[in-house]
Amino acid sequence: MKIDVLTLFPEMFSGIFSCSIIKRAVDDNIMSIDYHNIRDFSLDKHKRVDDYPFGGGQGMVMKPQPIFRAIESVKSDNAKVIYMSPKGRVFNQAIANELSKEEHIVILCGHYEGIDHRIIDNYVDDVISIGDYVLTGGEIPAMVLIDSVGRLLPGVLSSEESFIEESHYEGLLEHPQYTRPRIFNGIEVPEVLISGNHKKIEEWKKTEALKLTMKVRPDIIKKLKLKE
Repeated sequence: MKIDVLTLFPEMFSGIFSCSIIKRAVDDNIMSIDYHNIRDFSLDKHKRVDDYPFGGGQGMVMKPQPIFRAIESVKSDNAKVIYMSPKGRVFNQAIANELSKEEHIVILCGHYEGIDHRIIDNYVDDVISIGDYVLTGGEIPAMVLIDSVGRLLPGVLSSEESFIEESHYEGLLEHPQYTRPRIFNGIEVPEVLISGNHKKIEEWKKTEALKLTMKVRPDIIKKLKLKE
């Protein structure tokens, strides 16, 4: 997968993907990530990328010209252009799975009060939010998307099971996990997990996943019932 990030602050990405799983994926040529400064595409002599909104209002809006040139500079025939914005559909595991099938993703990070809507209407394929709150820009949401999608690419994780049983992959939150020692501060690991009875262990995992989801995220249970 090829990923191009269009941003006013490419330096924000310098450390986040220089370690761990995504770095390994890049080193193994499973994915590539390139960052492009939108200011470099401004025709303004001062490299200005924002202006006052028509109709009045607080703040500034990113101008269409530098964004358009930035998109055109990296876009391929099979590219999917994604704008990170709180106005988009809320990112989840299903969207991550969907995007992991793409060959080329262009991620546009907005700032200020957003971008000229002509860009969204005519040059963006999808608008994605990472939650119902506002951040200072689209860089952190872009990092979330890259990390979530990147780890799903074939060959990135050591085993397909590494993500198939994780929280949200099958709709429910993941069951509780335990490791050694068997007793910690007088608290024991659930007996069933060391019983060796694989059928009972699987039943326990499913039950605990359902209980945890009902307790912490009852909204997920409602959504699953609606799908049924």
